[in-house]
Amino acid sequence: MITICELFGISANRRIEVNTYLKEFFNHSISNPNGWGMAVLDNENISIEREPLRAKDSMYLKNRLSAKVKTSRLMAHIRKATVGHVNFSNTHPFIKRDESGRTWVLVHNGTIFDAPHMNHYRFVQEGETDSERILFYLVNEINKGLEENFGSFDTNERFLVIDKMVRDLSKGNKLNLMIYDGDYFYVHKNQPETLYYKEEKGATYFSTRPLDDTEWTEFPLNQLNIYKNGQLVYTGTKHNNTYYYNEDDYKYQYLDYAEM
Repeated sequence: MITICELFGISANRRIEVNTYLKEFFNHSISNPNGWGMAVLDNENISIEREPLRAKDSMYLKNRLSAKVKTSRLMAHIRKATVGHVNFSNTHPFIKRDESGRTWVLVHNGTIFDAPHMNHYRFVQEGETDSERILFYLVNEINKGLEENFGSFDTNERFLVIDKMVRDLSKGNKLNLMIYDGDYFYVHKNQPETLYYKEEKGATYFSTRPLDDTEWTEFPLNQLNIYKNGQLVYTGTKHNNTYYYNEDDYKYQYLDYAEM
């Protein structure tokens, strides 16, 4: 498996202690040195912590994990920069509100090679990453739906918008991502062997690489899965937009300021 950046996520029906998983996950920052972040997503309280440095070098993170971290929903990310400088604005997770007041959070493991319809977001986003542009694009599509339906935009309509976005944007691009909308936890991958999951006592864990010696299953390829309280509640339309790693795809993406 060749991957750039790594993801970790949890959806559960109760608050659980996650320190062991987080410590193992952030140990992988040896090969992903350009930033770390995590979002604790309990009810309407969203806490995002991030730094543009290697997780293993962060005294803040070390102190944070010395106390218990308990949550029912969480996303974490470690970055290897391909698009965007190594700075705070380019560090995951990303967060944005739609016009209804709903807060969206996103982490992304991948690269958008071809999506010219997203280029105009370069001029309004806070940072420079293609990952942040995905979130701007998503929220814009949600806002269109809200406007067309005069603000009456139900859960199923929201699912359909995100499912279509994932199918369209995965064409020619690597689109491993996790999204949280305040109610539901969305997960998608389109590169084989780059995301795994396990189910355990009302909780589902997701990770780019298995984080312990228990049984982890490869996450379904090319299909959006949506979870609530640790349970799968919706599966999107299966597509064929598999991404296979090709070094040539990245040679123009790596910028000279990215720390390798």
